[in-house]
Amino acid sequence: MTMSRWCRTGATLVVGVGVGAAVTRLLSPNGGKEEQDGVGLLGRLPVLPVPSVEASELAVSPGGSGAVMKYGFPSLANIKTRESYVTSYDPRTRTASWVIEKLNSGSVSGSSDRNLCQFKEDDSVHVFHRSTNQDYKGSGFDRGHLAAAGNHKWSQKAMDDTFYLSNIAPQNPHLNKISWNHLEAMSRSLTKRYLNVYVCTGPLYLPRQEADGKLYVRYQVIGRNHVAVPTHFFKVLILEQMDGRGVELRSYVLPNEPVDEKIPLERFLVPIETIERASGLLFVPNIMRRTSSLKAITDK
Repeated sequence: MTMSRWCRTGATLVVGVGVGAAVTRLLSPNGGKEEQDGVGLLGRLPVLPVPSVEASELAVSPGGSGAVMKYGFPSLANIKTRESYVTSYDPRTRTASWVIEKLNSGSVSGSSDRNLCQFKEDDSVHVFHRSTNQDYKGSGFDRGHLAAAGNHKWSQKAMDDTFYLSNIAPQNPHLNKISWNHLEAMSRSLTKRYLNVYVCTGPLYLPRQEADGKLYVRYQVIGRNHVAVPTHFFKVLILEQMDGRGVELRSYVLPNEPVDEKIPLERFLVPIETIERASGLLFVPNIMRRTSSLKAITDK
């Protein structure tokens, strides 16, 4: 059975520029009234005041998973800690619900060699609930990183850890090699402008309206272990300003299918609430624990 997608391939190439807004309208309780009222997506990127960085946090290795806890976790189920990231694993889908990394100028530079890394099963996951390399063989999908290997050049062990299959999800090859790769590279480039870049990435399984007028969540599974193929992927960036006065939020949703590389990544920006509603995760409450008031978000 082929995966029913919320947005078909041809439609993505032609009208992919509307994916961010369309996802928001689909999941918004008021049908996207905010967009109709003229509130643009770029105008919804809040800048929030945060307290100064603790000295203990500065002692953590570049990109180390210990500092990722600063803004809390989007959920608390099946937490696993690696050298370079923290993840919440979903045994039903055989992929992670989310993965969080901390990037800075130190973590994205170094001598680590991707050619020395190999995709491998995660033996910390029960054999009933883990994916294997064989699941991906002949599936037509790439083994797409959630925590990107290129984000962790600071340590060979850190880069190796991104090749656990628990950090991988089935991804359309065109998306993986082009637009998603561009988004990963952009996230790394932001370390030149921001003190730290916290990146949370995960899969989405979005509903699609079918001929009977009802909404259904349908997705393909691959391999003997029935690894779920996401309909979309999200990436949330928490950007700490160099002067330490605040953070900026950016949140993206991309469909798991070919996306025209000429479409700028800004067209896939969505309000953070869109991802929270779709994923069952919460980001804003965790950030607000490190800020002065909710007004800092709602006024932006």
